[in-house]
Amino acid sequence: MTEDAATDENARHNAKMRKIKEARDRMMATKTEEKGLIMVHTGPGKGKSSSGFGMIMRCIAHGMPCAVVQFIKGTWVTGEAELLRTRFSDECRFFISGEGFTWETQDRERDVKAAQAGWAIAKEQIRDPEMRFVLLDEINIALRYDYLDIDEVVDFLLTEKPDMTHVCLTGRNAKPELIEAADLVTEMTLVKHPFRDGIKAQQGVEF
Repeated sequence: MTEDAATDENARHNAKMRKIKEARDRMMATKTEEKGLIMVHTGPGKGKSSSGFGMIMRCIAHGMPCAVVQFIKGTWVTGEAELLRTRFSDECRFFISGEGFTWETQDRERDVKAAQAGWAIAKEQIRDPEMRFVLLDEINIALRYDYLDIDEVVDFLLTEKPDMTHVCLTGRNAKPELIEAADLVTEMTLVKHPFRDGIKAQQGVEF
């Protein structure tokens, strides 16, 4: 490419980027509201909890009090639990209510009690006026199996959650009622996963 051609290309690129920036600035000028969001991470793909914990780390960095209530994964020794409990216990409260995946416990009554105990803790954390962000990790699994009443959960989020508190609910198969109530819904799509090739869950990747 000649020097003149390169100059022309840069000029076209700059003009295009200026138009994009002007359009974006006009759009951003209309976005003035702030509110505590109800967020749902669902779908068969990996990354639902990972994204939620990423936001927890952002909150810690910004000095925003936060909490995690972890449903279902109770028997797993996860990196996020170790990190938050040992190094950031003042910044983030961490609660585990589950006793393991439902196919591990094989005891519905016990699973229901554990889920309901977790939901009671979750409501306490969400109601706390100092709390800014609450992650309900894998709660969608508890809702899927009807360990928790979806109507109660949705009603609480819509009527009792403080206006500026963010709540993120993760797990596959989010119920339609929750999706309808949420402000932000992300569905993780599975394209490839090493589990299909016989590779087990990897430390630092899955837990």
